[in-house]
Amino acid sequence: MTPDDSIAGWLVRLQDGDGEAAHVLWDRYFARLVGLARAKLAGLPRRAADEEDVALSAFDSFCQRARRGEFPDARARDGLWRVLMTITARKAARLVRDQRRLKRGGGNVGGESVFEPAGEGIGGVAGPDLPPEVEAELAEGVVRLLDALGDDELRRIARWKMDGDSNADIGHKLGCAPATVERRRALIRRIWASAEADA
Repeated sequence: MTPDDSIAGWLVRLQDGDGEAAHVLWDRYFARLVGLARAKLAGLPRRAADEEDVALSAFDSFCQRARRGEFPDARARDGLWRVLMTITARKAARLVRDQRRLKRGGGNVGGESVFEPAGEGIGGVAGPDLPPEVEAELAEGVVRLLDALGDDELRRIARWKMDGDSNADIGHKLGCAPATVERRRALIRRIWASAEADA
């Protein structure tokens, strides 16, 4: 079997809804997508999103569209890479365009450092207390999202991320690489997006 045949086989399995196929293709192409997105976002402040977010979004879009049979020409390795590259480049261009819009500060938005004179960055700026009913609603929403994961490890990762832990911190706690944590976070996002669509 040639490499192109194996790509074609994984794509067929992906179109049939095989989750393992998505993981295999993710492992094979994600780092390259991140590198491409990083190059396309060069010079853009990473406030709302970064190159990993662009690559995740591009790969997720590809998987959804592939399941609908939109990429019959992507059966060979080069064809698949061209499709992934095009989707990633377009998403990066949209992010650059959106971040440079005037309503977002025209690319001149200050980060947390603008709050440094107040003492502790943005953490030192007081915010209003939420009404109890809003806090209860938020807590219920978090419980619903965690329940939707259906897996204790994914729940732990989500909680740690909500607490502000980095992928490296979580990887250390789980005894795995940060890239593995990121893949599991992508799975969490897909599960939550699906749960939100079903709601």
